[in-house]
Amino acid sequence: MTYSSSLSRRAALGIAASAVLFPSVAFAQQQFDLTSAQKGQPRGQAVPEAVKLLGKDVKLVKPGTLTIATTGTRLPFGINSTDNQKIIVGSEPDIGRLVADGLGLELEVVQVAWADWPLGVISGKYDAAIANITVTEQRKERFDFSTYRKDQLGFYVGSKSAIKEIAKPEDVAGIKVIVSSGTNQEQILLRWIKANEAKGLKTTEIQYYDDDVVLYLALESGRADAYFGPNGTLGFKAAQTGNSRLVGSFSGGWPEVAEIAVTTKKGAGLAEAITAALNGQIKSGAYQKSLARWGLAPEAIELSRTNPAGLPKS
Repeated sequence: MTYSSSLSRRAALGIAASAVLFPSVAFAQQQFDLTSAQKGQPRGQAVPEAVKLLGKDVKLVKPGTLTIATTGTRLPFGINSTDNQKIIVGSEPDIGRLVADGLGLELEVVQVAWADWPLGVISGKYDAAIANITVTEQRKERFDFSTYRKDQLGFYVGSKSAIKEIAKPEDVAGIKVIVSSGTNQEQILLRWIKANEAKGLKTTEIQYYDDDVVLYLALESGRADAYFGPNGTLGFKAAQTGNSRLVGSFSGGWPEVAEIAVTTKKGAGLAEAITAALNGQIKSGAYQKSLARWGLAPEAIELSRTNPAGLPKS
């Protein structure tokens, strides 16, 4: 079993463990516009309350523009457009666009590595990060949050796998699971392994891959038994290729419910305005259309909240 050097990295990013079982998320086969034009991208109107809350004293990286950081490495959250590698398209830029619209601002999206968004937001290089970031109590010490999606994780296996269901921690005993380093799902898996070993069950072999092509080859060939990651990303991939399938879905805060949020520097004065902007887009229906566009409708929330209870410190 490989734990790698990610423990210190997880602590630095304020990642906590935790998730409740959710129903499976179904994705329809469809074609997506991945060009920079993004025809049909839902747009929102300015939300007066949000504009008022933003005020004149809030300092933005660029006046009149909301600058957000996102990773842009995986669909449906985001990826480089097919005709312009400098432009990121996906559900996260779409949310950023709706927030900017609600605030009456232009939008600038900057692609960053996952490990780089915390310092970038704290230093004022970016106004916000929208990168599938879960609200945690540890992160709340340095950041403010405006929620916009449920955090769901999924176990996926190769389409020909004999595994039918992973519904509880004991189900990962004795199998090989792929997980990304420095993530909530890794923390959950590590806790499951520890609990299983305490019960005398077989251990779980953890595998890490930096290359998605190699990762899916391992899954399809049987070198790995399952992949544990963000349900939206993995479900999108399964729907497009047919080479993998969902066998279990959990909240990203297992055994607690977790939420994904727009992340801003603590005390920067942006969070309440962003929350109001999101609620305005929820009320108008633009938000729901935005998530449905990328197969994420089951992860929609009914109300955005500022700094709700986050996942507990580990």
